[in-house]
Amino acid sequence: MTTTVKTSPVRRLWQRLPVVHQLRQSVGLQRGMLVAGLVLTGFFLILAIFAPVIAPYSYNQLRGPDGLFGAQNPPSAEHWFGTTVGGYDVLSRVVWGAQTALLVIIIAVVLSIFLGVLLGLVSGYLGGWLDRVLVVIADAIYAFPTLLLAIVAAIAISGGQSSLWGGVLAAAISITVVFIPQYFRVIRSETIRVKSEAFVESAMVIGASTPRVMFRHVFRNSTRTLPLIFTLNASEAILTLAGLGFLGFGIEPTAAAEWGYDLNKSISDVTSGIWWTSVFPGLAIVLVVMGITLIGESLNDLADPRLRARRRAGAGETPADAVAATQPAARIEVGEVE
Repeated sequence: MTTTVKTSPVRRLWQRLPVVHQLRQSVGLQRGMLVAGLVLTGFFLILAIFAPVIAPYSYNQLRGPDGLFGAQNPPSAEHWFGTTVGGYDVLSRVVWGAQTALLVIIIAVVLSIFLGVLLGLVSGYLGGWLDRVLVVIADAIYAFPTLLLAIVAAIAISGGQSSLWGGVLAAAISITVVFIPQYFRVIRSETIRVKSEAFVESAMVIGASTPRVMFRHVFRNSTRTLPLIFTLNASEAILTLAGLGFLGFGIEPTAAAEWGYDLNKSISDVTSGIWWTSVFPGLAIVLVVMGITLIGESLNDLADPRLRARRRAGAGETPADAVAATQPAARIEVGEVE
């Protein structure tokens, strides 16, 4: 007698979520990297979302119940990470800086995905002279360094003395312009491949309109690599924002907390033996970039069926299971055809 175990729809939906699905696929060191990346990234997400609750003081607060904090005070019970040369609490600045970094990632990467996917879909599906022009423009944008473009954008938007939204938009706009060609190229190549599939040709034969075929059938099957690109670009967005602040084109301390700006102001402290003003902001940048990068590298390994097969074989699976993992997925999600 065979017993069939049925999985509830809610559980099936939960198991198909992007991160959960990859976590279930991973094994060994690969799973360790993914878990470590998720823990680090999740920790900084919690800091960013609950910064007003977690931070002991505001990012621009100079005075407590007992008077002024004082400048360059070492770590103590009152100030766990010490104070900066400007008299700010280092721990509060680090916590609030996570919120600023999250804003840049959301604005820059979301805009990049929206514009890059749209242009790649139109270019790959329609082709012709429009495709050639967009490819040339995308290649030309690669000639502009991200940080140099960010400096120009910061000066153009706010004269280099940025408010919170001025600094965030300066970094976000520069990152958006540079990241659009990456999403454009990936989606364009996938669109060219998908539009020759049988289900797309069937939709065209029965009279489906061009916008419907593009956005209902081609789009759904051309965006499966976006999570990987998103994670890699998110870490670069944080480094670009930190680079702006370090070079003096970031956000003013009275407008928001920003890790790169705090590193810039701590340069003279290092030679005087005052280590806490630079170590903690620098460590925050390293850890959040490391967490996002670990997630991206793990997703990259899981996207390669040959690497998945080697990982599973090393974890003790049978050769048949390892070989089966190298076979491409046969299921294609086909949109509804009217």
